[in-house]
Amino acid sequence: MKFIGIIPARYASTRFPAKPLAILGGKPVIQRVYEQVAGILDEAYVATDDERIESAVKAFGGKVVMTSVHHKSGTDRCYEAYTKVGQGYDVVVNIQGDEPFIQRSQLEAVKACFEDSATQIATLVKPFTPEDGFEALENVNSPKVVVNKNMNALYFSRSVIPFQRNAEKEGWLKGHTYYKHIGLYACRADVLKEITSLPQSSLELAESLEQLRWLENGYTIKVGISEVETIGIDTPQDLARAEAFLKQREGK
Repeated sequence: MKFIGIIPARYASTRFPAKPLAILGGKPVIQRVYEQVAGILDEAYVATDDERIESAVKAFGGKVVMTSVHHKSGTDRCYEAYTKVGQGYDVVVNIQGDEPFIQRSQLEAVKACFEDSATQIATLVKPFTPEDGFEALENVNSPKVVVNKNMNALYFSRSVIPFQRNAEKEGWLKGHTYYKHIGLYACRADVLKEITSLPQSSLELAESLEQLRWLENGYTIKVGISEVETIGIDTPQDLARAEAFLKQREGK
């Protein structure tokens, strides 16, 4: 199978304008994401709606495709980019443009989900550990996932699921394995076309989680497990944490 990676990157961001061009360890964030992906997948492109990002990607030698300014989600931007550059690829991997520490093992894990011919969509989770603490489990910005015995997603929620009725909350992480969603998606090309034509669903609107639209419409989402912790960049404060993480990792 052939896999193409598409990295949606917008210039406008409510919490962190120009985030893809923010400098992390001497390089733009979008360059760090691209370099983590290129060479692991068969092809990789940045999909943007802004000429400044386009110029930055070309400057470091990356591949980039311009897309509409009207997309409401990264999935929609991915599909437009795929239609422009992706002929001949079986699976489209959507890599968030604010994940500069995405690892080879994570990309390989999501690719492995497609060894099952029934897989339509794949994503990743990371188990919460007791050391994370209940506060991390409660964080509404860290969606939780419940899976079935075949490692297909049953539901995603910003709430803590499942609720342990007969246990004190302080012990929940010791009594059950909770999964944190990692926002990396891969779709078969024909499925990507289908899901981008779906109207928003009631569950999606309630939780503000796009993947619930797919579940509500009967698609299956295969879940791979990663033990790697990454740092997504949503705010300038996240960038500072990422800088510290990078220096620690490089032993500086």
